[in-house]
Amino acid sequence: MDKYLSLLKSEPILLRLSTIQLIAYFGAWFSNVAIYTLLLSFEVDPKIIAFVAMLHYLAGVFQAPFTGAIIDRVKPKILMLILILLELISTLLLLSINDISMVWFLYIIIFVKMASASFYFTTEMSLLPKILPTNHLQLANELHSIIWSFSYTLGMAISGFVVYMLGVDVAFLIDAMMFFIAFILLYTLELEVVIQKTHETLLEMMKDSFAYLKRTPQAFHLMIAHSFVGLTAFDALVALMVERYYSSILAVSLAIGLIHASRALGLVVGPILLGSWISNKNIIKLFIAQAVAVWFWALLMHNFYLSLFASFMVGFFTTTLWSYTYTLLQKNIKEKYYGRIVAYNDMFFLSVAGLNSYLIGYFASKGLSLELITVMIGIGFVFGGVYFNWILKSYDILEISDEKD
Repeated sequence: MDKYLSLLKSEPILLRLSTIQLIAYFGAWFSNVAIYTLLLSFEVDPKIIAFVAMLHYLAGVFQAPFTGAIIDRVKPKILMLILILLELISTLLLLSINDISMVWFLYIIIFVKMASASFYFTTEMSLLPKILPTNHLQLANELHSIIWSFSYTLGMAISGFVVYMLGVDVAFLIDAMMFFIAFILLYTLELEVVIQKTHETLLEMMKDSFAYLKRTPQAFHLMIAHSFVGLTAFDALVALMVERYYSSILAVSLAIGLIHASRALGLVVGPILLGSWISNKNIIKLFIAQAVAVWFWALLMHNFYLSLFASFMVGFFTTTLWSYTYTLLQKNIKEKYYGRIVAYNDMFFLSVAGLNSYLIGYFASKGLSLELITVMIGIGFVFGGVYFNWILKSYDILEISDEKD
């Protein structure tokens, strides 16, 4: 943990961005638990729960082809302020959802809210390589994941109690307040980044980025490899687990919060222990370890308390897998294309996460057991490891510690 604290001390802009990140993410998880609790109270079909989970990712998929070009043309601070404001407004609109007839409006709100969140994330991840030296980039990505996981842990756990004691509306208001604080902190941040001037139109920039990917196929394959981490989009699975196995022993909101919190605790601890060990060669082992952990979860799923431990193990490998594959892509592309390639990378990742969320609900509605569905997800990580091994054998992939030419 000392290495992350040292990084924040040496990079004041990263410190402020990380603080904003912590506050905004912490508030966001209040909405997440409240939304699923609300849907379960309406006694909706599993497909609706899965569709809502998919919407959390689908928005980022649709906008990705355009966001990268916009990021490479617009000052990041202005763009990020607009996006936080959109998240604040859409969060307040969640207060209007009070019965099943409003579910169509819920879809729209979630789409706008998550589109803004995804756009903000892509903007920030494109910004980091521009403001940080290469030797700080992996640490910054790991720190980003730890903050996300820490916020996820506390946010999910506390939100479960808040929703249980005070209701979903209070959770939405807390979320909105967090976004307001984040907006103020970003507004007062001095952030000047030189934007490379270009006379290219958005369409020409998109064509140029596709041409770059054609010339640099390893970048495309690294995006695909990173997208396998999207199989850890377990929101729909957890909601269905709680409804099927745990609702008789614990309040729905508390069970959802605790399951997510235990997994998020693993997300926090994992990179602290694995960050210095991971390398291009070892990451294949990490894919396999992630698969085994998911299978372990499937085995223990029927027991709430054992499932808490298993979900911790699932989270333990995820953050390092995510941050390393993300950093590896940043390392192996040219700075000119950071915004566009990162946006396309997020599109692939969110596509897998959204499809995974939908298929969980689809297969559950067709009668497949949640255990079998979880085993199938684990098999996906085995394919991810095999695919990454092929990339290493087929292309010259820079290690994160290597210097670019």
